Amino acid sequence: MLEPDPETYNPPLTRWDHVWRYALALAISGLVWADVGIHEWQSGSPWFWIDLAGGVVSFGITHFRRRWPFGTALVLTLFGLFSLSSAGPGVLAVVSLFTRRNLRQIVPIALLNIVCSQIYTSYQPAGSKDPAWVTFTFTVVVTVAIVAFGMYVGSRRELIWTLRERARQAEAEQELRVGQAQSAERERIAREMHDVLAHRISLVTMHAGALAYRTDLPPEQVRETAQLIQAKAHEAMTDLRQVLGMLRGEDGVPDRPQPTLDDLDTLMDEARTSGMVVEYAERLPSGGRPAEQVGRTIYRIVQEALTNARKHAAGTHVSVSVAGDADRGITVVVGNAKPVGRISRGRAPGSGLGLVGLRERAALTGGTLTVDESDRAFTLRGWLPWAT
Repeated sequence: MLEPDPETYNPPLTRWDHVWRYALALAISGLVWADVGIHEWQSGSPWFWIDLAGGVVSFGITHFRRRWPFGTALVLTLFGLFSLSSAGPGVLAVVSLFTRRNLRQIVPIALLNIVCSQIYTSYQPAGSKDPAWVTFTFTVVVTVAIVAFGMYVGSRRELIWTLRERARQAEAEQELRVGQAQSAERERIAREMHDVLAHRISLVTMHAGALAYRTDLPPEQVRETAQLIQAKAHEAMTDLRQVLGMLRGEDGVPDRPQPTLDDLDTLMDEARTSGMVVEYAERLPSGGRPAEQVGRTIYRIVQEALTNARKHAAGTHVSVSVAGDADRGITVVVGNAKPVGRISRGRAPGSGLGLVGLRERAALTGGTLTVDESDRAFTLRGWLPWAT
C-alpha cells in the first residue's frame, strides 16, 4: 500500500498560489482586527503599533511554513498573544501544518492557540466584551474547524496523489507486460526462422555438392541447379536478415516443425472437431504460395482468432477468409458473432497480450493487424505482403 509523506503529495506552489493565499490571509487579518484596530487608533494606544508590527512580521514568517511547518506554526501561534493582525498568517501556517495530519504536532498547536487567544482577550482593553465562556467556546469551535479543514485538505491531496501514482504504476506494468509479450513473440519467431534457415542452407549445400561431384550433367541441368541454389541462397539471406533483428533465447527448447499456410485445413478440422462451426474460404492463385514466413504468420493469426472465439464466443459461427495474390498481398479476415446477452466491454477479449504478439508478428513481416469490435461481432483483420 502506498504511504507517501507530505513532501510528496503536497503540490508545489505557483506564483498564483502564493498570491491568493496571502490575499486570503490579509482578508482574515483585516476582518478580525478591524474593530480592535480602530479602537486602538482612536484611543492612541501603543498597542496599535505593536499589533500592526506583529502582523507585518507574521506575513514574512509564513513564507517558511513548508520548509519548517511546526516551527512556523508555533511562532505565529505565539504571535497571537499580542497581535490580532497576525491572525491571517497564523491560520495559513497552522492549516499548512494540519495538512500533514500529524497528531503529535496538531494537538499541542491547537491547545496553544486556544490558550493564547484567551490570554489576549483577558488583558487587551479593546478586546471582546462577551463573557469569558462565550469567548472560550468560540475559540474552541474555530480551532476545531481549522484542524478539520487542514486535515481534510491533506487527505484530499494524498488521495489525489495516490490515485495518480496507482495509474502511473498500472500503465508502467501494462507497458512491461506488452514488452514481454512482444519479446516472447520475437523469440518464438526467431526460433521458427532459425529452423527454416537451417533447412534452406542444407538445401544450398546439397545442390552445390551435387554440382561439384556431377561433372557429367548437361548445361541445362547445371543452369537449373545454379538458379535453384541462387533462389535458396536469396531466401536464406532474407531469413537471416530478419532473424538477426530478433532476440533468440539461447536456452530455449527447439520447437517442433512450424505450421505453414498449408496446415490451415488441419487447423479447421481440429476446430470443427472441438465443436466449433467454422467456414473457411481460401482464394489464392493456383500453384502460387506466399513466403513461408508469411504463411506461418497467417496460420498464427487464424489460430489466435479461433482460440479467442472458442473462449469468449463458444457456439457462435466463425468465418475465416484468406485471399490475395502477389500484387495485392494477402488479406486475412476472421470474424465471429458475439453471444446473445454478452455485454461489450469496448475492448478485445482477454488480456490483449495474444493480440499484441500477433501485431508484432505481422509488423515484422511488413504487414498490419487490426481489430474491429461492435456490439454484435468481433473481427480480426490482417494484411501481409506476398513475399518478405
